[in-house]
Amino acid sequence: MSRGRRRERGQMAEISISFLDVISCGFGAIVLLLLIAKTVESTAFEQSANPLKSSVAELQHQLFEIRGETTILNRDLISKQEQLSDIELRIARLQSELASVRRQRDAVAQVDTTEHDKLSLALQVLTEEMKRLLAQQNRPDRQLVGGIPVDSEYIIFIVDTSGSMFNYAWPRLRQEMLHILDIYPRVKGIQVMNDMGGYMFTSYRDKWIPDTPARRKAIIERLSHWTPFSNSSPVEGVQQAIRRFYAPDRKISLYVLGDDFTGDSIAHVLNTVEKINREGRSGERLVRIHTIGFPVHFLVKGGNLQTATRFAALMRELSYRNGGTFVGLNGLKPE
Repeated sequence: MSRGRRRERGQMAEISISFLDVISCGFGAIVLLLLIAKTVESTAFEQSANPLKSSVAELQHQLFEIRGETTILNRDLISKQEQLSDIELRIARLQSELASVRRQRDAVAQVDTTEHDKLSLALQVLTEEMKRLLAQQNRPDRQLVGGIPVDSEYIIFIVDTSGSMFNYAWPRLRQEMLHILDIYPRVKGIQVMNDMGGYMFTSYRDKWIPDTPARRKAIIERLSHWTPFSNSSPVEGVQQAIRRFYAPDRKISLYVLGDDFTGDSIAHVLNTVEKINREGRSGERLVRIHTIGFPVHFLVKGGNLQTATRFAALMRELSYRNGGTFVGLNGLKPE
């Protein structure tokens, strides 16, 4: 009995040990599988994470490069804009210079046209003046001295008192006035006005100065310091003289003495004088207008040749239309 119990106990112990081995092996296998599975997942995750990290780094690198290129492009753009602004300023400056050159060209063309017209007018007036003087040679009833009719009973001097005349032509002007007075030994009245219509002697405003040796001497002496304002245009003086002193029973001669004309229009002066110095019933003008031109601007350095030429053209035509004579002097020193 005892042997049999021992055998049973021995068999049960072997069975129990084998079962534990199986269980241990199974549990070990499970643990091994778990370890293997975790390792595989971790490796796969790491393999899948690495490309993402590299992509982000690459994108960041590209972003930095793009930002750098953007900065460079912005800098280039600002530089180009500045260059464009400089070019636009140069274009505007060149356009302004071109416009100025065009205006100068137009002004020169206008001056050339004006000078051509003046020369044509002067040539025409000179030709007509020569014809008129030749025709006068066949009229013995007209008293002439040096080509100037001296049949007037009253004489009025219209003197240009501008700075150019006073500074350069005054001694010669005094001499010419003496010559004119000498060719009129005796007249009924004298008057002296400047080209603005101002009187030399205000006490004789609107009255004739008596023709006496003392009054003639006083006129020449007063010239030495008589310098009222002048605009170098005889229109005002001529108008004032005719309006104040003309009368149907008076033969009057005006003597205009000057060196240049600064008015706007020659034609306007001629038309204005023609309206006031109209023709009488005899076909002659109310007064004669003689003119004497002093070549100040032709002989003095820096003279204005344009205004001097305009004066000559105006005075030739003014004298011709009003029964007078134009005399152009060739020097400024008294002879």
